[in-house]
Amino acid sequence: MFKVGDLAVYPAHGVGVIERIENREISGCQENFYIMRILENNMIIMIPSSNTQNVGLRELIDQTEVSKVFSILKNRDMYVDDNQTWNRRYRDYIDKIKSGSVFEVAEVYRDLSTIKQDKELSFGERKMLDTARSLLVKEISLAKNMKEEDVERDIQSNLFVQTQQDKD
Repeated sequence: MFKVGDLAVYPAHGVGVIERIENREISGCQENFYIMRILENNMIIMIPSSNTQNVGLRELIDQTEVSKVFSILKNRDMYVDDNQTWNRRYRDYIDKIKSGSVFEVAEVYRDLSTIKQDKELSFGERKMLDTARSLLVKEISLAKNMKEEDVERDIQSNLFVQTQQDKD
């Protein structure tokens, strides 16, 4: 259960704050709803409190999970099928982003960043790369109580470190 003022992550939309908990009648049934404002764009989302697991609403990651995210970003033991079309990859990546898992979002960011080094990304892939970056930066900055610019620099330096190692 979340309380008013809690930060939570809503899949594919990012971090938000629970602003209110309201009881509403829908189809003759009483239901409590979390009223959540997404921090990135001020979008308001109503989430039935009984449905939080189904929609993937979760708490922010903690310090130990942040280090796991950076491990995923550093991991070059990945396989990107060059024969797979961009739109098939796009569908796979959108599923990962919609999962709500910060680790799967990190995989999408890592994979698209790697592909971008070798060839130009499609418009959809570039947009998804930006979305994954934004989701990671916002959540990690709040989890570690850091400025977003510093987190973005950390993310880039972790990708850069792996690129340099590959070149050596």
